[in-house]
Amino acid sequence: MGISRVGVIGCGFMGSGIAQVCARSGYDVAVVETSQEMLSRGLEVIEYYLRRDVEKGRMSQQEYESTRARIHGTVAMDELDDRDLVIEAIPEDMELKKRIFAELNRLCLDHTILCSNTSCLSVTELARVTSRPDRVMGTHFLTPVPRSKLLEIVMADTTSEQTLETVREFGRSLGLEILVTKDTPGFIFNYLLLALIGAAVRLLENGVATAEDIDKSMTLGLGLAIGPLALADFNGLDVGYMVARAMHERSNDPCLAPSALLKEMVDSGRLGRKTGEGFYKYRGDE
Repeated sequence: MGISRVGVIGCGFMGSGIAQVCARSGYDVAVVETSQEMLSRGLEVIEYYLRRDVEKGRMSQQEYESTRARIHGTVAMDELDDRDLVIEAIPEDMELKKRIFAELNRLCLDHTILCSNTSCLSVTELARVTSRPDRVMGTHFLTPVPRSKLLEIVMADTTSEQTLETVREFGRSLGLEILVTKDTPGFIFNYLLLALIGAAVRLLENGVATAEDIDKSMTLGLGLAIGPLALADFNGLDVGYMVARAMHERSNDPCLAPSALLKEMVDSGRLGRKTGEGFYKYRGDE
């Protein structure tokens, strides 16, 4: 089955990026938000990054205009009833995602593939609330979506080979390298990433070294572009804590349990760059 019309649920940090890369790759995109205010904010973010690409010579003005014209924002879920593929990109709340998937199952065409951008929750559990479990997959885009070169696609226990191949080709059409993983806690990327960040946080918590030296051990020692603690700040410590807790609950792996220090920081509102303080302090222009 060919994909030409894509739906995205959520126009926040991840959803707006997903909508942007899909439209830039030639897909007609309908993006849904819960309020006009949130939708307008998300569309403004898309326009900002597209214009910046024009200014930096990564996109022509004509490409900007055609890409933007392919993105349609709405607050009505039923406008997804003609989509070939829908990607859910809302916060990591399983019960909310289940309600969304049940609604999509009712609204969408029989052939529509339903995908979740979840980074840690069970795709198989989402598939079970639909009457099309063979056409449900995980599509885990990485941050920031427009600059990432990788897409992790997650097979539910019920996903068909045809759905896998269709979603694989869709991901490749976005210019992304594809990883295929089973439906396990954290999949590939976040399992490894959370283990690294968790180890870095424990080193800091135990007073072994400063945040700067812990990060330098990875940036200078392994050539990473950013250290694990700085990356945790960038992603949001509340997001990292939520993902680590969900992965630990699914796996019972003690290595994935979020540390007391991380919980303390989240409880005190030190969430990283977005609040100006996390493992590091940030000025307003950073």
